[in-house]
Amino acid sequence: MQYRTLGRTGVQVSSLALGAMNFGRIGRTTQDEATAIVDAALEGGINLIDTADMYSAGESEEMVGKAIAGRRDDIVLATKAGMPMGDERNHRGSSRRWLVTELDNSLRRLGVDHVDLYQIHRWDPNTSDEETLSALTDLQRAGKIRHFGSSTFPAYRIVQAQWAAREHHLSRYATEQPSYSILQRGIESHVLPVTEQYGLGVLVWSPLASGWLSGAVREGREITTSRSTFMPERFDTTIPSNRARLDAVERLAEVADEAGLTMIQLALGFVTAHPAVTSALIGPRTLDHLHTQLAAADTVLPADVLDAIDAIVAPGVDLAAHEKHDTPPALLDPSLRRR
Repeated sequence: MQYRTLGRTGVQVSSLALGAMNFGRIGRTTQDEATAIVDAALEGGINLIDTADMYSAGESEEMVGKAIAGRRDDIVLATKAGMPMGDERNHRGSSRRWLVTELDNSLRRLGVDHVDLYQIHRWDPNTSDEETLSALTDLQRAGKIRHFGSSTFPAYRIVQAQWAAREHHLSRYATEQPSYSILQRGIESHVLPVTEQYGLGVLVWSPLASGWLSGAVREGREITTSRSTFMPERFDTTIPSNRARLDAVERLAEVADEAGLTMIQLALGFVTAHPAVTSALIGPRTLDHLHTQLAAADTVLPADVLDAIDAIVAPGVDLAAHEKHDTPPALLDPSLRRR
């Protein structure tokens, strides 16, 4: 396992991190399975575990808490808040009112007195940067969080938040957690240059592109991945963007074969090769999934392999741009772009 410094925090984290989204109802991973996955991840050198309050409505945090009991100090523990937690209109977002309340809920579910990294799950256009940063700074000073970060923020919002922290003499976001894979490279053109400029740690999610790069999706095979069962439109190869992904996967498989690598090694080796990326979040549903992904821990792709990938999916290009999660609200809601 490789280790890198998380931005400017001084905290050393593994180049592969364990994402716990599948713990609980979402991935149908039981407590015993989750504990076995955590055990094997730690044994394999992973020291960062990332979850969120909304993963299976808090169940993931509870399962992580039970799995790490007795070894909290050896783990860099991260969670997130901001996505809806029920129908109540104020049980979401990044207001002081909600973050102060929800952090206590997360600490209770995790069974800990602090988290090392508390992340705003999505940018909240209804709340000012000053409001959010002042609440996070106070929670940091109270010892409930060590550092805080953003997740899937557009590049201009990352910049704006850095400016707001400076203007109001508040602590700043130390990390960003964007989606990044061989098939979705758009952040190379805007987000990653910004995180490098401001010295942010970067924890990338979906490095296997929701299973497209797992080796299970190939031409002529029925697609039976877990994601395809509840997100079928993302794997319907009659849709042009999905056809483009499948064509790219077939060419990438040839590159992996020639290099003596699995598709997972190629995919994880690619994202961790970028100098702006600190860690890649893997989200195994089973122990077998974890072992195949841990096999990529020390993968370093040579220049010729990286060049071959660039020839298949150009730098800065998203093959499925409509699936991005950092789209400005005005592009999604017509009322916001009309007087």
